[in-house]
Amino acid sequence: MSVTSYLIFLRKAILNDLLNQTQANIYCLVRASNLQQGIEKIQKSLERYLLSNPPISNRIIPVLGDLSQPLLGLTSHEFRALASKIDVIYHNGASTNLVYPYSALKAVNVLGTQEVLRLGCIIKTKPVHFISTVGVFCSDIYYQAKVVLEQDKLADGESLSEGYGQSKWVAEKLVMTAHSRGIPVYIYRPGFIAGDSQTGIRNTADLISRMLKGCIQMGKTPDLDILLDMTPVDYVSQAIVHLSKQKELVGKAFHLVNPHPISWNQLCDSIRSFGHSLERIPYEQWHCELLKVVDNSPENALHPLVSLFSDETVSAQTITLPCFDSQNVIDGLVGSCISCPPIDERLLNTYLSYLLKF
Repeated sequence: MSVTSYLIFLRKAILNDLLNQTQANIYCLVRASNLQQGIEKIQKSLERYLLSNPPISNRIIPVLGDLSQPLLGLTSHEFRALASKIDVIYHNGASTNLVYPYSALKAVNVLGTQEVLRLGCIIKTKPVHFISTVGVFCSDIYYQAKVVLEQDKLADGESLSEGYGQSKWVAEKLVMTAHSRGIPVYIYRPGFIAGDSQTGIRNTADLISRMLKGCIQMGKTPDLDILLDMTPVDYVSQAIVHLSKQKELVGKAFHLVNPHPISWNQLCDSIRSFGHSLERIPYEQWHCELLKVVDNSPENALHPLVSLFSDETVSAQTITLPCFDSQNVIDGLVGSCISCPPIDERLLNTYLSYLLKF
């Protein structure tokens, strides 16, 4: 399946944790021309993030298909055969391109979820673990809210401003409807997924990575007192796998966010400690500078995302983003050794040391 941005990183981390924490065979939907190419594609992706585990990789079984197609790109016989073999579904496949409209994301994110739910209810009923995003709450209704609870109902999706959030909002509605009709579902809503807390390995093409690299290339950074939810990917994947094993949590939603956020300005201060000169200027001035830079320097890391920024972007939305309650996660992790590390000097050094290599 074609996936961009941070979800492919999280998917590989979840796959790695399922391999390490269970004895199950894991069927992975993958776009490939044959089984050998499929397993090589999965293995290379694991190795890219240093998540490879060769001794048990034979438990990964490629399923040649396409999330954007009816029946996941399988024949009716193949689809039913797969439904008879599997006992639980982890649905983390999505297109997460932040500049695409809803229409471009619908086939994968919405119709693909519909097919996954179909798989979950034929032959035998199977739990469906759906990875969504806190972005389903990023609408005007919630910008002034102090706290968004995990059990809060989704507001009107039409007020969401970008296609990815809209598509995940609709997909969540499908999942909730499926639950009301008897399919056991769990909904996981990560915030911004950062790198591995031990190695610093991360998706260097995600929004914050591009923002940092782009600002370093410009030599300038916007003066923003915005709190960033940077949640280590290893915490998110371990928490999802642990929560997914608890049958009593069926029907719940989980906000996988970092309770110890950091401000953008603090993050830029850490960049300076690595010897990079960053002039802090007002956001409006920085935005004007960015437009000039990307016109003349298409190699700037922010060039593909320039449409995300405007004079209204920060003042109207980002500063007033709500906090996300995560009590269901806290309760579900009681008795485990899984906890979200604070974004302290050690973690920042780990992250930035890896990021600044690229």
